[in-house]
Amino acid sequence: MNPTNDDHVYDEASGEWISAEEAAAKAQEAGQVEVRDSAGNLLADGDSVITIKDLKVKGAGQTLRKGTVIKSIRLTGDEQEIDCRYEGIKGLVLRAEFVRKH
Repeated sequence: MNPTNDDHVYDEASGEWISAEEAAAKAQEAGQVEVRDSAGNLLADGDSVITIKDLKVKGAGQTLRKGTVIKSIRLTGDEQEIDCRYEGIKGLVLRAEFVRKH
């Protein structure tokens, strides 16, 4: 273990804390894209997120306010995009940099 790198993440599969480098290697081996929120937290399918700023939704004529909770996200395979469902908005895709894990 590198003593200068204290970044660890919880591996739900094994139930242990592992280094971020090891987690990235596991994700790459599995062919999964690692998606992180604005705070650097790892996102997964089914997580809930909160918007960190007001977001104008193109085509919906609606604005998602800062602090809006989005439940049950789905990863799209793109490291910066997450697929969401929100009342009255179909096909909502948010950038991971504008949300944080709830």
